Amino acid sequence: MTSSGELFASLPSGIDICYETFGEAGDPPILLIMGMGGPMNWWSVEFCSQLAERGFFVIRYDNRDTGRSTTMDNHPVTKSSVYKAYLGRSAPPYGLDDFAEDALGLLDHLELDAVNIVGVSMGGMIAQTICISHPERVLSMTSIMSTTGRRTVGWQNPKVIPALMASAGNTRDSYIERSLKAAAVIGSPDYPAAEEATRARAGETYDRGWSASGTVRHMLAVLGAADRTKDLRSLTLPVTVIHGLKDPLVHRSGGKATAAAIPGAEHIEIPGMGHDLPPELYSTFIDAIEHTTQRAVPR
Repeated sequence: MTSSGELFASLPSGIDICYETFGEAGDPPILLIMGMGGPMNWWSVEFCSQLAERGFFVIRYDNRDTGRSTTMDNHPVTKSSVYKAYLGRSAPPYGLDDFAEDALGLLDHLELDAVNIVGVSMGGMIAQTICISHPERVLSMTSIMSTTGRRTVGWQNPKVIPALMASAGNTRDSYIERSLKAAAVIGSPDYPAAEEATRARAGETYDRGWSASGTVRHMLAVLGAADRTKDLRSLTLPVTVIHGLKDPLVHRSGGKATAAAIPGAEHIEIPGMGHDLPPELYSTFIDAIEHTTQRAVPR
């Protein structure tokens, strides 16, 4: 499958976004938005290629503070910033609206008026934000293992907090070992990831430019986000919400609340799925994405 290789979009905001495309530019476009701390390589080449083989022009990219996109080191943070944000005692350096503007800037760079959007976890929150603020830019949305921003839904199992907040150390090896431990805690019980694959992805993530402070800034953006429930009720585009029944990081109630808020949204719950994208479920995800795009009104 044709890949563009890594390219860069310099946005008017001063942010540089690293991205890659798969497939033919004339095909229906799909923008993939990854979650907290996740660069574009967390959307595997295999997944992107399978989507492209269905006849889509697939775009994956590094959010700000991940991979080779701009790192926001001019906004220093510490782990204590997370606790202050949770208690409402500090404002985030940037928010979901800024992530949304980054995505829209990338679409402008690619000269795409409207796209189908697929977002995972925080990426689902960004996707929802784009749909709310710029519905004219979105053909359809698939929101995976995400939530509405209401704190009474989509909560975290307390057991995941130590794994998420644990130090990744200062070396490539220590980052990989921390990644293995985190994957064991939040991954899908019925679809355990192969250790070799997890190590390879973690190594690639570290090599492409991992930022511990960037991940903290992502957390702050999520914690500082408003409840989107009321605004989601205004959406009229095709939406599918996917959630795992064994997700310890974003409880299934987050997906249920998202689907309930959006008129006409389809809701898929997957037994044995945690907070990851197991290769065994790629066809399930892609079938749902394709079905969602088919419900979109051409523009």
